[in-house]
Amino acid sequence: MLDESLLDAPDALARADRRDLLRGAAEAGARVRSAARHAAEAGITELKPEGRPRAVLVAGPGTAATGVADLITALAGASAPVTRIRPSGVAPAPGALRWTLPGWAGSVDLLLIATADGSEPGLALLAEQAYRRGCTVVAVAPLRSPLREAVHGVHGLVVPMATAPHGEYDAETSAAGPGTLWALFTPLLALLDRVGLVTAPAEALQAVADRLDRTAERCGPAVATYGNPAKTLAAELADSLPLIWTEGDAAGPVGRRFAAVLAELSGRPALAAALPEALPAHGGLLAGAFAAGADPDDFFRDRVEEPEPLHARVVLLRDRPVGGLSAAPAARELALGHDTAISELEPEEGSTLESLAELLAVTDFAAVYLALASRAGA
Repeated sequence: MLDESLLDAPDALARADRRDLLRGAAEAGARVRSAARHAAEAGITELKPEGRPRAVLVAGPGTAATGVADLITALAGASAPVTRIRPSGVAPAPGALRWTLPGWAGSVDLLLIATADGSEPGLALLAEQAYRRGCTVVAVAPLRSPLREAVHGVHGLVVPMATAPHGEYDAETSAAGPGTLWALFTPLLALLDRVGLVTAPAEALQAVADRLDRTAERCGPAVATYGNPAKTLAAELADSLPLIWTEGDAAGPVGRRFAAVLAELSGRPALAAALPEALPAHGGLLAGAFAAGADPDDFFRDRVEEPEPLHARVVLLRDRPVGGLSAAPAARELALGHDTAISELEPEEGSTLESLAELLAVTDFAAVYLALASRAGA
């Protein structure tokens, strides 16, 4: 259950936030600026590549690395194929994970490694494998980490991961924490700009940081729920199964990350799908056991002791519409036809990167609020 009263009690939120997740969300803009500075100091902005890579491979552990790979795919997929190298192993522990290059990878390909840990021996082995194949290797990792030395040893480029301005928050949740994604993603954006796969010059990264700051002001703990889009979304998702429907290149990876972070931080299941495919894929959930009216009137059910059943709620994440073609009207019609509530988020005007940043910030804040208020009310 969600303790909605906690959402409008900033001091109580601060006490509940033992892992400093709200601070991590608020500092996302600062992390972008620090990460952009680290990228420049590492020499990325001075690179003079001879041409575009044939393909981009992305490797790393956890929710943040998955999000980075997904975002790069959305932004650079039209310029070069992007492949995420998924880890294998017997456990999700740094020492147990292994990554393997695909058989076709070679000297015309670019390997990007993103990790908030840096102690994974499997990533060091991957860097050595890439070196033997002739792949260019670029990593973002903590300043003092074994991976940094390993990548230097195979003549790769390492950018130190930007740390939180006032110290790191809990390492156990930093992979899903709001600031970590930008600390890993920003230097790789700068690199992909230099090799011509995305457009992300220094001024674009500054605009992203500014948009993150403005969104943090709107979504901060001191802003009341009625004027706070992240708190409003968290309250709307109480006792619901979120069906996250996305439309647009920027919204897709945001929706998938939102579902992953909801599960990791608050233990809440969520399903993400892109429109228009989401309509047939999730349509059965609107009419089945998770439908708004699917509460069997069991006379013998203890309505005090037993929790309320989960009902589906649609969360529609959209880029600003371009060209007039949109499946959003059909999505609204399907949901409302099944008496299913809808929450909608659409960013303000701006570049694709700015839209992506705003949607990420609002959904990250919402996931944190949901995690904090749910645990307080448990």
